[in-house]
Amino acid sequence: MISYPEDGTPQGGVISPLLSNIYLHEVLDKWFETEIKPRLRGRSELVRFADDFTLVFEVKSDAERVTAVLAKRLERFGLTNHPDKTRLIDFSSPKGKGGSTNTFDFLGFTHYWGKSRYGKWIPKRKTAKDRLKRSIRKVHLWCKTNRHEPVAMQWKTLCRKVQGHYNFFGVTFNSRSVNMFFEQIKRSWRKWLDRRNREKHMTWEKYNRLLEKYPLPRPRIMHSYVA
Repeated sequence: MISYPEDGTPQGGVISPLLSNIYLHEVLDKWFETEIKPRLRGRSELVRFADDFTLVFEVKSDAERVTAVLAKRLERFGLTNHPDKTRLIDFSSPKGKGGSTNTFDFLGFTHYWGKSRYGKWIPKRKTAKDRLKRSIRKVHLWCKTNRHEPVAMQWKTLCRKVQGHYNFFGVTFNSRSVNMFFEQIKRSWRKWLDRRNREKHMTWEKYNRLLEKYPLPRPRIMHSYVA
């Protein structure tokens, strides 16, 4: 079926990030670099992925000034900020007076402050709770829908799904969330293999033998800040 929407692009469509990058490069990126940054008191950075972006400021008054003009800038081009995803937060280091313990979510990660092995406060990332639940549920439903397919076929597809999760979320300090994802996927696959046949149950002993033949990718940190 072919449709021709008159307003916007389909959610998840492959053209959406491409158009966002082309359009927002002129509307946001160049404007921020050429007109905003030279007028600020402190350092600042813009981090954008398609139509999701975060502005980072060294000085609070700079953040407040840009927040006030950003909505007007977007409005000139028929755009608006998402009301539930747009907020101004203090993400300064917890050390010393006036530090903050606020967190924020961006691109599926929760950004927060934690201590390094040397006891210093550093920004860390972990999989956002809602994103982790959604990722587990998607694979869970896939295992349910495809439980009667040949085990080898299921295994190949599951390996791609699991490895794809590691490729994105496998970052330093996120081992706990990645391990949780792996354990939940193992349980989901066993559960739906067990329901393939009412007479032949997939016990954990039998399932562990199956995993020896069809091992799922072990959790890995794919992007190391330390390295």
